Amino acid sequence: MTYTAPLADMRFALREVAGLARVSTLPGYEHATDDTVDAVLEEAAKLAGNGLAPLNRDGDKVGARLENGIVRTAPGFTGIYKEFVAGGWNSLPFDPEFGGQGMPWLLATTVQEMWQAANMGFGLVLLLNQGAIDAIHHHGSPEQRTIYLPKMISGEWTGTMNLTEPQAGSDLGQLKSRAVRDGDHYLVTGQKIFITYGEHDLTENIVHLVLARTPDAPAGVRGISLFIVPKFLVGADGAPGKRNDLRCVSLEHKLGIHASPTCVMSFGDDGGAVGYLVGEEGRGLSYMFTMMNNARLSVGIQGLAIAERAYQQAAAFARTRVQSKDDGSPRPESVPIVHHADVRRMLMTMRAQIEAMRALGYYAAAGIDGALRHPDKEASRKTQDRVDLLIPIVKAWFTDLGNEIASTGVQIHGGMGFIEETGAAQHLRDARILPIYEGTNGIQARDLVGRKVAKDGGETMLALVAEMRGLADEMKAAPGDDLAAIRAGLLASADTLEDATRWVAQSVKADLVTALAGSVPFLRLAGTALGGWLLARSALVAQTRLATRDGDPAFLEAKLITARFYAEVILPPALAQLGPLKAAGRTVFALKEDQF
Repeated sequence: MTYTAPLADMRFALREVAGLARVSTLPGYEHATDDTVDAVLEEAAKLAGNGLAPLNRDGDKVGARLENGIVRTAPGFTGIYKEFVAGGWNSLPFDPEFGGQGMPWLLATTVQEMWQAANMGFGLVLLLNQGAIDAIHHHGSPEQRTIYLPKMISGEWTGTMNLTEPQAGSDLGQLKSRAVRDGDHYLVTGQKIFITYGEHDLTENIVHLVLARTPDAPAGVRGISLFIVPKFLVGADGAPGKRNDLRCVSLEHKLGIHASPTCVMSFGDDGGAVGYLVGEEGRGLSYMFTMMNNARLSVGIQGLAIAERAYQQAAAFARTRVQSKDDGSPRPESVPIVHHADVRRMLMTMRAQIEAMRALGYYAAAGIDGALRHPDKEASRKTQDRVDLLIPIVKAWFTDLGNEIASTGVQIHGGMGFIEETGAAQHLRDARILPIYEGTNGIQARDLVGRKVAKDGGETMLALVAEMRGLADEMKAAPGDDLAAIRAGLLASADTLEDATRWVAQSVKADLVTALAGSVPFLRLAGTALGGWLLARSALVAQTRLATRDGDPAFLEAKLITARFYAEVILPPALAQLGPLKAAGRTVFALKEDQF
């Protein structure tokens, strides 16, 4: 169960699709030179492959354990976390004012793919801490930023996100946790569930971001406030002091991600946990969405990462598992199953979808950098609108595909895949949570349709469609059957996505329920079409570089073949979602509730 970071494809996606050169010209990113980026990727690949990946299997088998109120992480986690912190990996994208390295989110996202592919159970502590840092940086007071950010950015402390309660899952308006003012702080009481790394032995302190209600708060989401509730109160010297009134009551027993402690947290059993208000009362959910948007992009990258890990294992198995003769040869000898047509089809599907995800994920990350750093405010706003549109697509489409690709990995292994010892099943079990947490994929589709497309009548999506057609125009004079086939798929995608977007934008205004009934097919169509657009861009670059003998011919030819497979095999059934998304509203509510 080894993992090797696909550095060649990562570099290609960074430079040729996401536009690393353009990102590195943004104010504050000038130090992200090609040499620096390559050095970071090389070292991250070593740590992922040699440090994190070997711990993945034992982490799954042993898992995290709750012993006398203390969560013990899986074997090897404390050691590798120290190595991670010593290498400064946690600080990569964060503000140098608080100890960060100020690197682009594009680079941080690429590195994050490696962490999550190598060991998702470990990678989750990094993911949640990253989101907590982002929330405090954007919404915390100067004092809060000074106290918490340097320690969290260094990795000496970690952060969590405490939203969910037994009666309040996706509907956060049902929250019951309370926060009562007590001088310069609040006393927080309540129970939170599904808290990732809510307790662990990796760091000396844990900074919990907790949603709770103040006594006079209005009902619903407008009454929710956000509080910093540290495990240990921070003294005047900045060091952890007295233990706060909070504890991990139990760990959940889960289908997958066994190495990640999923905690039931109790706040205020002995009078109230000390919490510090972030920003203003009643604005907690909007503040938490900063963290959630960060986390949703990261969870999408987890979908890409687990798909890559499953693909690597399946491809290695297919090259070595000898079964049956080659259908295309008269020779009687049995051959590795990679010779068989259906196995090839499965591997090509995995590969093409992974490359499409990687291209779109890195493109979205580059958009975050543009929105943050572009000196022109209008350009920054438009880029942020585009990022906002892409985040639910990245989260939902990537994680759906992560599950499908992990399942295909099991299928390629045959009966061996159903046996835990091969490790293929772990990828499928670990992947299953991804469409659920950080907002179910149905909620992502609802967000895409009901907020993002409705916000501007589909203009942001239609601007992407215009870019798809612009690329098709560039490809018109390009030679070769491969690019002609890819261009045909690109034009079909542009037409279908425009039709779907205009229908959704109109339906949202006329009948929201009808629009929402087709929201999941719309999201899937959009993701597949946009992924195909960026693969077409990759193919054009590959063809140009082949013509000028700029690069490895085998790698560049593979980019062309993979993009053509995507255009001819993956795009057509996805574009056929146009009919179902328009028709779903007619029958979804046709049966009565008691008929289910």
